[in-house]
Amino acid sequence: MMEIKPIGYVKNNAEEDVDFDELVSIIEILPDYADGLYRIEECDELEIIFYFHKSSSYKLRVHPHHDPTQPEVGVFSSRSPNRPNFLGLTRVKLLKREGNVLFVKGLDAFNGTPVIDIKPATRRDQRK
Repeated sequence: MMEIKPIGYVKNNAEEDVDFDELVSIIEILPDYADGLYRIEECDELEIIFYFHKSSSYKLRVHPHHDPTQPEVGVFSSRSPNRPNFLGLTRVKLLKREGNVLFVKGLDAFNGTPVIDIKPATRRDQRK
């Protein structure tokens, strides 16, 4: 059996047509997990794993960006939020930390999104 619990929640004013690249979000970590943030401010970028709480179904083939003029691809070849396990992963810029609150830029998640885990972006991940 697998059990996953949120470690925190996203707070922002994101709506459907927002530029997520420029959006600043707050991630409020629950008190039980706050000590896990120790020295996180030493990281420039973080990978945020979250749950697409507004998704309710999925298809294995999708049109990128929900644009029917684009050819279908497999869901695992897309960034669609409609996935079998509704998990999202986004690399963000860490702007600052205040106690159990992280201020990040570039998180493509809506207000109230449950955060499942946070990892530092490694140098290997930052290569292009």
